[in-house]
Amino acid sequence: RVHLVESGGGSVQAGGSLRLSCAASRITSRPNCMGWFRQAPGKGRELVATVHRGGGSKYYGDSVKGRFTISLDNAQNTVYLQLHSPKPDDTGMYSCSASYGPYDYGCENSAFDIWGQGNQVTVSS
Repeated sequence: RVHLVESGGGSVQAGGSLRLSCAASRITSRPNCMGWFRQAPGKGRELVATVHRGGGSKYYGDSVKGRFTISLDNAQNTVYLQLHSPKPDDTGMYSCSASYGPYDYGCENSAFDIWGQGNQVTVSS
């Protein structure tokens, strides 16, 4: 079963920049989709961004569209999330996830069931 490990979280000032990484190991076949999710204190889990295994099809949640960038390096089995000009509202636990399920209606509608341990991101004003 694929194993996901995130890194790159921490504290950043609003308007700064931060890059999260998610390295996959124990891969026997490439996941169909990779995604980043986040959960703020007292709130439910929110889908941030997804990318198809080919790297070309990407989805962004409305709250991060135009500010965050998801990218995929298949040679390194790593997916990245670049946070450009984050805001305090972007604070939360960020987790990457993998899906081997169908993605006929886009990766954003695929079933993600493999998770990393999560990485805290704190944006200060």
